[in-house]
Amino acid sequence: MSDSDRSPAALGRLAGAFGSDFTWGTATASYQVEGAVDVGGRTPSTWDVFTAQPGRVENGDTGEVACDHYHRYLEDVGLLCSLGVDAYRFSLSWSRIQPDPSGAVNPEGLDFYDRLVDALLTAGVEPSATLFHWDTPQWLEDVGGWENRDVAERFADYTSVVAARLGDRVTRWMTINEPVVVTLLGHGAGVHAPGKTLGFDALPVAYHQLLAHGRAVQALRAVGTGPVGIVNNHVPVWRLDDTDETEQAATFFDDLYNRLFADPVLLGRWPWEGMEAGFAGYRDDDLTVISTPLDFYGVNYYNPQLVGPPGASSEAASDGLPLPADLPFSLHEIEGRERTDFGWPVVPEGLTEVLVGLK
Repeated sequence: MSDSDRSPAALGRLAGAFGSDFTWGTATASYQVEGAVDVGGRTPSTWDVFTAQPGRVENGDTGEVACDHYHRYLEDVGLLCSLGVDAYRFSLSWSRIQPDPSGAVNPEGLDFYDRLVDALLTAGVEPSATLFHWDTPQWLEDVGGWENRDVAERFADYTSVVAARLGDRVTRWMTINEPVVVTLLGHGAGVHAPGKTLGFDALPVAYHQLLAHGRAVQALRAVGTGPVGIVNNHVPVWRLDDTDETEQAATFFDDLYNRLFADPVLLGRWPWEGMEAGFAGYRDDDLTVISTPLDFYGVNYYNPQLVGPPGASSEAASDGLPLPADLPFSLHEIEGRERTDFGWPVVPEGLTEVLVGLK
């Protein structure tokens, strides 16, 4: 895409082709843009601790300053206006709002998001809020974080606090963004915060995030907010060949990456029969909570994943780092496609595949 294709005028023409009832927006995450990590009462998140560890992030980069959105949010809202977008999805920093284990609310933290929401509304941009985008408070991680079932009630309390302050003005709410990432990359493979390598022992992290999602939906409903949903990352699973072994591997990967996070929310069931037996403290009504009805279901799509049988040479990697050799599948690169700056293949038809599959 050329620079001229990215101009506001070009984007405006593209938006017009989709009709007036289509909402165009952009999105960020708190740790990625806010900076001000020790300003206004905020305490560290797992990403602050993770990025401070040598070798964790390329060039030793951190979010200490980032885009300095905390101080420059008015400029950023102006940039959104220049793009002509209808909506802006931002996430809230949990440790900016509840900075310690007591659960006490930090007024300065809430004030920042209050000002941001008002600025967006004044500019004619719909505020869309994500309650959690990977930056777990470090104080919560210190007592088990997402490995501990109690986190669901902590998250519900945090949600109630935010909704009571912003619920009358935020257009739409997302509970959690891509719980698969915190589960598999953060706790399974250790390439994201908090950097744990639990392998399949990380599956309770998925369970607790989904339970927290359900409790957050209930908390938002109690306040009476705008539409509520979750955002999951869906990956079309392509098979390396037509063998039965590859079919089994692809099915397992689909269950692990896609269905583990979609089926409990949308269908009220786990992808593997009896898997709840491995979840400590599991209760019979947990799936009822997790599958609390939504107003919308958010889908993030990046690219398909080519999957082969276990033992085959895995050419792909997890965020640039090699995968363990003992997985029940192997991952392979999709050849012959244009690539993004991240090295991801550009496969636009994969989005159609995802949406048709969900339908």
